[in-house]
Amino acid sequence: MAINEILAALADENRRRILQKLKEGKISSGDLANALSMTPQALSYHLSKLKKADLIYETKFKNFIYYELNLSILDETIMWIKELQGGQE
Repeated sequence: MAINEILAALADENRRRILQKLKEGKISSGDLANALSMTPQALSYHLSKLKKADLIYETKFKNFIYYELNLSILDETIMWIKELQGGQE
């Protein structure tokens, strides 16, 4: 797990908005851009950062690209953050 890339990706508000939308399920890039009122270019930039951090999956179907959360990486990140707490509850 590349924690530096994950934390850098999560630090940006636009990328957190994308992840919140993807929490609802798989969505095409066009629908995602419309839902978040982002230009395709801006969305593409943020999606590339999220993919580099392995926080999202990309699947292609015909002429469309769909995105969804990579929950296993999110779980690993949460576990890593909880380890920082040590024995604190």
